[in-house]
Amino acid sequence: MLFRLIAITYASLMLPSFACASTPQRIITLAPHATEMAFAAGLGEKIIAVSERSDYPPQAQQLETVSNYQGIKLERILALKPDLVIAWPAGNPAKALAQLEQFGIEVYFSHTNSLEDIANNLEALAAYSDDPSTGRAAAAKFRQQLTELKLRYDTETPVRYFYQLSDKPLITVADGHWPAAVFQFCGGENSFQQANAPYPQVSVEQVILRQPEAMFTSPHATDYTTVWQPWQADIPALKFGHFWSLNPDWLNRPTPRTVLALEQVCQHLDTVRQHRQ
Repeated sequence: MLFRLIAITYASLMLPSFACASTPQRIITLAPHATEMAFAAGLGEKIIAVSERSDYPPQAQQLETVSNYQGIKLERILALKPDLVIAWPAGNPAKALAQLEQFGIEVYFSHTNSLEDIANNLEALAAYSDDPSTGRAAAAKFRQQLTELKLRYDTETPVRYFYQLSDKPLITVADGHWPAAVFQFCGGENSFQQANAPYPQVSVEQVILRQPEAMFTSPHATDYTTVWQPWQADIPALKFGHFWSLNPDWLNRPTPRTVLALEQVCQHLDTVRQHRQ
């Protein structure tokens, strides 16, 4: 009997640590999209600090900010004693994130290059929630919305496009880097899909040479009059009025609201297809 008791006690001590681990109770997010994703995954009540420009959902605006595009406030984050940090490896400094891990803080890296990554991240973050069903339901809903959009729009007939991320300098995005996946889903053919850099700097002459049928930008990225109006007769997209401004929060943040960006882009590209007829 004594031997059996000892054996049971020993076995319990050898169980993997995650078997009795509790879900995190103090969470910090280091990018606006990470904040939005954490709320969508059911972690909102546990978030104690966020990044600058974390404005969705509205309650995120009431939280302390501990990071921005220039970096993160490492000392303040450590003082807040989070047990989970949700980071954006493409935008947060790698050295600072490594330091957080060295201090024993768990860091979740939100990698998003494809639409499916949004659903995958929701499911992964749901595992940190007291009720994982919230995040799983959000992921399932997102996948269902993608299916419905595929059925609603013509996404098989390609349309050459140019996406202007900024105007001074003139920067676009290559395939494989967000938000190229949004345009690709809608049948967009990237004018700079094989650029060597993820977000290449290009010239007006290069855009003219590629003759895009559709051009996209966001309200903060361009002054249409000074950049493109002189070239209205030289680029099909400008000649036929196929130049659209998109909601930057829907497009540039890989979250469940990306569906709204897809609606915008797919509708505009279908306008180009209809014009061809």
